[in-house]
Amino acid sequence: MTFIRTVLGDIDPAALGVCYSHEHVIGKPPGTAPGTDLDFTDETAAARELGWYRQAGGSALIEMSTADYGRDAAAMVRVSRATGIHLVAATGYNKDKFSLPLTRDASVEELTERFVADIVTGMDGTTARAGLVKASANLNEISPAEEKLYRAAARTHRQTGAPIATHSEAGTMMLEQVALFRDEGVDLSHVVIGHVDRLLDLGLHRQLAASGVNLSYDQFAKEKYYPDSERLRVIRQLVDDGFGGQILLAGDMAKHSYWPSYGAGGGPGLTYILWRILPWMREEGMPEAAIGAMLVDNPARIFRFRGPVD
Repeated sequence: MTFIRTVLGDIDPAALGVCYSHEHVIGKPPGTAPGTDLDFTDETAAARELGWYRQAGGSALIEMSTADYGRDAAAMVRVSRATGIHLVAATGYNKDKFSLPLTRDASVEELTERFVADIVTGMDGTTARAGLVKASANLNEISPAEEKLYRAAARTHRQTGAPIATHSEAGTMMLEQVALFRDEGVDLSHVVIGHVDRLLDLGLHRQLAASGVNLSYDQFAKEKYYPDSERLRVIRQLVDDGFGGQILLAGDMAKHSYWPSYGAGGGPGLTYILWRILPWMREEGMPEAAIGAMLVDNPARIFRFRGPVD
Protein backbone atom coordinates (compact mmCIF):
# COMPACT_ATOMS: atom_id res chain seq x y z
CA MET A 1 0.00 0.00 0.00
CA THR A 2 1.33 3.44 -0.90
CA PHE A 3 1.09 6.44 1.42
CA ILE A 4 2.29 10.00 1.97
CA ARG A 5 4.09 10.60 5.26
CA THR A 6 3.08 13.86 6.96
CA VAL A 7 4.27 15.17 10.31
CA LEU A 8 0.96 14.01 11.81
CA GLY A 9 1.21 10.54 10.32
CA ASP A 10 0.70 8.65 7.08
CA ILE A 11 -2.22 9.48 4.81
CA ASP A 12 -3.71 8.05 1.65
CA PRO A 13 -2.28 9.94 -1.37
CA ALA A 14 -5.86 10.71 -2.43
CA ALA A 15 -6.27 12.77 0.78
CA LEU A 16 -3.37 15.13 0.03
CA GLY A 17 -5.37 17.61 -2.07
CA VAL A 18 -3.93 20.82 -3.48
CA CYS A 19 -0.22 20.74 -2.63
CA TYR A 20 2.70 23.09 -3.26
CA SER A 21 5.98 21.31 -3.96
CA HIS A 22 8.56 23.51 -2.19
CA GLU A 23 7.81 25.87 0.71
CA HIS A 24 9.13 26.82 4.16
CA VAL A 25 6.77 27.25 7.10
CA ILE A 26 8.91 27.00 10.25
CA GLY A 27 12.66 27.45 10.61
CA LYS A 28 15.55 29.84 10.12
CA PRO A 29 19.11 29.61 8.78
CA PRO A 30 21.95 29.45 11.33
CA GLY A 31 22.98 32.87 12.64
CA THR A 32 19.72 34.56 11.66
CA ALA A 33 18.93 37.45 13.99
CA PRO A 34 15.53 37.26 15.70
CA GLY A 35 12.80 39.16 13.88
CA THR A 36 14.75 39.57 10.64
CA ASP A 37 13.44 38.58 7.22
CA LEU A 38 14.68 34.97 7.35
CA ASP A 39 13.51 34.27 10.92
CA PHE A 40 10.54 32.04 10.14
CA THR A 41 9.73 30.91 13.67
CA ASP A 42 6.46 32.73 14.47
CA GLU A 43 3.87 29.96 14.75
CA THR A 44 1.00 32.45 14.97
CA ALA A 45 2.02 34.03 11.66
CA ALA A 46 2.47 30.59 10.13
CA ALA A 47 -0.99 29.49 11.24
CA ARG A 48 -2.52 32.70 9.90
CA GLU A 49 -0.85 32.29 6.48
CA LEU A 50 -1.79 28.63 6.26
CA GLY A 51 -5.36 29.56 7.19
CA TRP A 52 -5.54 31.91 4.22
CA TYR A 53 -4.00 29.22 2.03
CA ARG A 54 -6.71 26.80 3.16
CA GLN A 55 -9.43 29.36 2.39
CA ALA A 56 -7.98 29.67 -1.12
CA GLY A 57 -8.26 25.92 -1.63
CA GLY A 58 -4.88 24.70 -0.40
CA SER A 59 -4.60 21.46 1.52
CA ALA A 60 -0.91 20.53 1.81
CA LEU A 61 2.67 21.80 1.55
CA ILE A 62 6.04 20.15 1.08
CA GLU A 63 8.07 21.79 3.89
CA MET A 64 11.71 21.86 2.75
CA SER A 65 13.45 23.16 5.91
CA THR A 66 16.13 20.65 6.88
CA ALA A 67 17.97 20.20 10.19
CA ASP A 68 20.84 22.45 9.07
CA TYR A 69 18.32 25.16 8.18
CA GLY A 70 16.58 25.35 11.52
CA ARG A 71 13.95 22.66 11.04
CA ASP A 72 11.56 22.39 14.02
CA ALA A 73 9.47 19.24 13.82
CA ALA A 74 7.54 19.94 17.02
CA ALA A 75 6.47 23.36 15.73
CA MET A 76 5.43 21.82 12.40
CA VAL A 77 3.20 19.38 14.29
CA ARG A 78 1.55 22.21 16.25
CA VAL A 79 0.95 24.34 13.15
CA SER A 80 -0.39 21.41 11.14
CA ARG A 81 -2.82 20.48 13.92
CA ALA A 82 -3.96 24.09 14.31
CA THR A 83 -4.66 24.61 10.60
CA GLY A 84 -5.55 21.22 9.17
CA ILE A 85 -2.89 21.66 6.47
CA HIS A 86 -0.87 18.52 5.73
CA LEU A 87 2.86 19.25 6.15
CA VAL A 88 5.34 16.86 4.55
CA ALA A 89 8.76 17.48 6.13
CA ALA A 90 12.23 16.93 4.72
CA THR A 91 15.25 15.07 5.95
CA GLY A 92 18.55 15.49 4.09
CA TYR A 93 20.49 18.74 4.05
CA ASN A 94 20.84 22.05 2.28
CA LYS A 95 23.88 23.21 0.27
CA ASP A 96 27.41 23.48 1.71
CA LYS A 97 26.78 26.97 3.07
CA PHE A 98 24.55 25.40 5.72
CA SER A 99 25.39 21.70 5.76
CA LEU A 100 29.19 21.48 5.53
CA PRO A 101 29.74 21.18 9.30
CA LEU A 102 27.46 18.13 9.22
CA THR A 103 28.72 16.55 6.00
CA ARG A 104 32.45 17.30 5.82
CA ASP A 105 33.60 14.42 8.01
CA ALA A 106 30.65 12.08 7.51
CA SER A 107 30.62 9.11 5.17
CA VAL A 108 27.79 8.39 2.73
CA GLU A 109 26.79 5.52 5.00
CA GLU A 110 26.65 7.77 8.07
CA LEU A 111 24.55 10.35 6.26
CA THR A 112 22.22 7.65 5.00
CA GLU A 113 21.77 6.34 8.54
CA ARG A 114 20.80 9.82 9.78
CA PHE A 115 18.27 10.36 7.01
CA VAL A 116 16.72 6.93 7.34
CA ALA A 117 16.28 7.53 11.09
CA ASP A 118 14.39 10.79 10.39
CA ILE A 119 12.03 8.88 8.11
CA VAL A 120 11.60 5.73 10.18
CA THR A 121 11.89 6.97 13.78
CA GLY A 122 11.35 10.74 13.94
CA MET A 123 12.97 14.16 13.57
CA ASP A 124 14.50 16.51 16.11
CA GLY A 125 13.75 14.33 19.12
CA THR A 126 10.07 13.88 18.21
CA THR A 127 8.03 11.06 16.73
CA ALA A 128 7.12 13.22 13.72
CA ARG A 129 8.67 11.53 10.71
CA ALA A 130 10.10 13.00 7.51
CA GLY A 131 8.22 12.39 4.29
CA LEU A 132 10.99 12.98 1.78
CA VAL A 133 14.75 13.45 1.53
CA LYS A 134 16.37 16.64 0.25
CA ALA A 135 19.70 17.10 -1.51
CA SER A 136 21.22 20.42 -2.52
CA ALA A 137 23.98 21.73 -4.77
CA ASN A 138 26.11 24.85 -5.01
CA LEU A 139 26.15 27.34 -7.88
CA ASN A 140 27.77 25.71 -10.92
CA GLU A 141 29.17 22.76 -8.98
CA ILE A 142 28.36 19.79 -6.80
CA SER A 143 31.08 19.82 -4.18
CA PRO A 144 32.60 16.59 -2.77
CA ALA A 145 30.52 16.98 0.41
CA GLU A 146 27.38 17.59 -1.64
CA GLU A 147 28.09 14.53 -3.78
CA LYS A 148 28.03 12.49 -0.57
CA LEU A 149 24.72 14.13 0.26
CA TYR A 150 23.23 13.20 -3.11
CA ARG A 151 24.41 9.62 -2.83
CA ALA A 152 23.05 9.38 0.71
CA ALA A 153 19.70 10.76 -0.47
CA ALA A 154 19.64 8.13 -3.21
CA ARG A 155 20.42 5.31 -0.79
CA THR A 156 17.82 6.58 1.66
CA HIS A 157 15.29 6.45 -1.15
CA ARG A 158 16.32 2.90 -2.01
CA GLN A 159 16.07 1.76 1.60
CA THR A 160 12.80 3.44 2.52
CA GLY A 161 10.92 4.23 -0.68
CA ALA A 162 10.87 7.93 0.26
CA PRO A 163 10.73 10.50 -2.54
CA ILE A 164 13.63 12.88 -3.23
CA ALA A 165 13.48 16.64 -3.82
CA THR A 166 16.43 18.89 -4.60
CA HIS A 167 17.72 22.44 -4.43
CA SER A 168 19.31 23.74 -7.63
CA GLU A 169 21.23 26.96 -7.03
CA ALA A 170 20.04 29.44 -9.66
CA GLY A 171 18.92 26.47 -11.75
CA THR A 172 22.44 25.13 -12.30
CA MET A 173 23.70 21.51 -12.05
CA MET A 174 20.29 20.04 -12.75
CA LEU A 175 21.39 17.45 -15.31
CA GLU A 176 24.34 16.59 -13.08
CA GLN A 177 21.93 15.82 -10.23
CA VAL A 178 20.00 13.51 -12.52
CA ALA A 179 23.24 11.75 -13.50
CA LEU A 180 24.14 11.11 -9.85
CA PHE A 181 20.73 9.69 -9.08
CA ARG A 182 20.83 7.50 -12.18
CA ASP A 183 24.27 6.23 -11.14
CA GLU A 184 22.81 5.27 -7.74
CA GLY A 185 19.89 3.36 -9.27
CA VAL A 186 17.15 5.78 -8.22
CA ASP A 187 13.68 5.59 -9.72
CA LEU A 188 13.81 8.99 -11.47
CA SER A 189 10.02 9.30 -11.50
CA HIS A 190 10.38 9.61 -7.72
CA VAL A 191 12.73 12.65 -7.98
CA VAL A 192 11.78 16.34 -8.00
CA ILE A 193 14.37 18.80 -9.32
CA GLY A 194 13.83 22.08 -7.52
CA HIS A 195 14.01 25.68 -8.72
CA VAL A 196 13.97 24.80 -12.41
CA ASP A 197 12.44 28.22 -13.09
CA ARG A 198 15.57 29.97 -11.88
CA LEU A 199 16.89 29.04 -15.35
CA LEU A 200 14.07 29.18 -17.88
CA ASP A 201 15.77 27.29 -20.69
CA LEU A 202 13.06 25.34 -22.53
CA GLY A 203 15.54 22.98 -24.17
CA LEU A 204 17.08 22.13 -20.81
CA HIS A 205 13.67 21.60 -19.23
CA ARG A 206 12.74 19.26 -22.07
CA GLN A 207 15.92 17.27 -21.39
CA LEU A 208 15.07 17.04 -17.71
CA ALA A 209 11.52 15.94 -18.38
CA ALA A 210 12.67 13.37 -20.95
CA SER A 211 14.94 11.82 -18.30
CA GLY A 212 11.86 10.99 -16.22
CA VAL A 213 12.37 13.36 -13.29
CA ASN A 214 9.77 15.86 -12.14
CA LEU A 215 10.16 19.64 -12.44
CA SER A 216 9.33 22.04 -9.60
CA TYR A 217 8.41 25.52 -10.83
CA ASP A 218 8.64 27.09 -7.39
CA GLN A 219 9.68 30.72 -7.84
CA PHE A 220 6.30 32.25 -8.69
CA ALA A 221 5.95 35.96 -7.89
CA LYS A 222 9.75 36.41 -7.86
CA GLU A 223 9.96 38.61 -10.91
CA LYS A 224 13.51 39.62 -10.02
CA TYR A 225 14.42 36.31 -11.67
CA TYR A 226 11.81 36.03 -14.45
CA PRO A 227 8.32 37.40 -15.00
CA ASP A 228 5.57 34.91 -14.30
CA SER A 229 4.52 35.21 -17.93
CA GLU A 230 7.76 33.44 -18.88
CA ARG A 231 7.15 30.67 -16.34
CA LEU A 232 3.69 30.13 -17.77
CA ARG A 233 5.03 30.09 -21.33
CA VAL A 234 7.53 27.32 -20.56
CA ILE A 235 5.03 25.32 -18.51
CA ARG A 236 2.42 25.53 -21.28
CA GLN A 237 4.96 24.32 -23.84
CA LEU A 238 5.91 21.33 -21.67
CA VAL A 239 2.23 20.50 -21.16
CA ASP A 240 1.74 20.64 -24.94
CA ASP A 241 4.81 18.38 -25.32
CA GLY A 242 3.15 15.76 -23.12
CA PHE A 243 5.11 16.38 -19.91
CA GLY A 244 2.24 17.78 -17.84
CA GLY A 245 2.37 14.79 -15.49
CA GLN A 246 5.84 15.84 -14.32
CA ILE A 247 5.18 19.48 -13.38
CA LEU A 248 4.75 20.83 -9.83
CA LEU A 249 4.09 24.38 -8.60
CA ALA A 250 5.18 26.41 -5.55
CA GLY A 251 6.51 29.78 -4.41
CA ASP A 252 9.38 28.93 -2.03
CA MET A 253 8.42 32.00 0.01
CA ALA A 254 10.75 31.77 2.99
CA LYS A 255 10.92 35.44 3.99
CA HIS A 256 8.76 37.73 6.12
CA SER A 257 8.46 40.06 3.17
CA TYR A 258 6.78 37.32 1.11
CA TRP A 259 4.07 36.52 3.68
CA PRO A 260 1.35 39.09 4.49
CA SER A 261 0.74 37.26 7.78
CA TYR A 262 3.99 38.66 9.17
CA GLY A 263 2.73 42.21 8.65
CA ALA A 264 5.84 43.20 6.71
CA GLY A 265 4.03 44.54 3.67
CA GLY A 266 2.12 43.36 0.65
CA GLY A 267 3.99 40.15 -0.12
CA PRO A 268 2.32 37.62 -2.45
CA GLY A 269 1.81 34.97 0.24
CA LEU A 270 0.65 31.38 -0.12
CA THR A 271 -2.59 32.36 -1.86
CA TYR A 272 -0.77 33.89 -4.84
CA ILE A 273 -0.69 30.82 -7.08
CA LEU A 274 -4.28 29.83 -6.34
CA TRP A 275 -5.78 33.31 -6.63
CA ARG A 276 -3.55 34.89 -9.27
CA ILE A 277 -1.71 32.27 -11.33
CA LEU A 278 -4.54 29.77 -11.80
CA PRO A 279 -6.97 32.37 -13.25
CA TRP A 280 -4.14 33.55 -15.51
CA MET A 281 -3.53 29.98 -16.70
CA ARG A 282 -7.23 29.60 -17.50
CA GLU A 283 -7.27 32.90 -19.38
CA GLU A 284 -4.35 31.63 -21.47
CA GLY A 285 -6.22 28.43 -22.29
CA MET A 286 -4.42 25.97 -20.04
CA PRO A 287 -6.52 22.78 -19.91
CA GLU A 288 -8.28 22.31 -16.58
CA ALA A 289 -6.99 18.75 -16.40
CA ALA A 290 -3.42 20.03 -16.65
CA ILE A 291 -3.99 22.50 -13.80
CA GLY A 292 -5.43 19.76 -11.63
CA ALA A 293 -2.50 17.52 -12.43
CA MET A 294 0.10 20.10 -11.40
CA LEU A 295 -1.51 20.86 -8.05
CA VAL A 296 -3.31 17.63 -7.05
CA ASP A 297 -2.63 14.53 -9.12
CA ASN A 298 1.13 14.94 -9.60
CA PRO A 299 1.95 15.68 -5.92
CA ALA A 300 -0.19 12.74 -4.79
CA ARG A 301 1.72 10.40 -7.09
CA ILE A 302 5.22 11.83 -6.79
CA PHE A 303 5.41 12.31 -3.02
CA ARG A 304 4.06 8.89 -2.07
CA PHE A 305 6.22 6.15 -0.62
CA ARG A 306 6.41 3.14 -2.88
CA GLY A 307 8.24 0.68 -0.64
CA PRO A 308 11.99 -0.04 -0.42
CA VAL A 309 13.81 -0.69 -3.67
CA ASP A 310 16.30 -3.08 -2.08
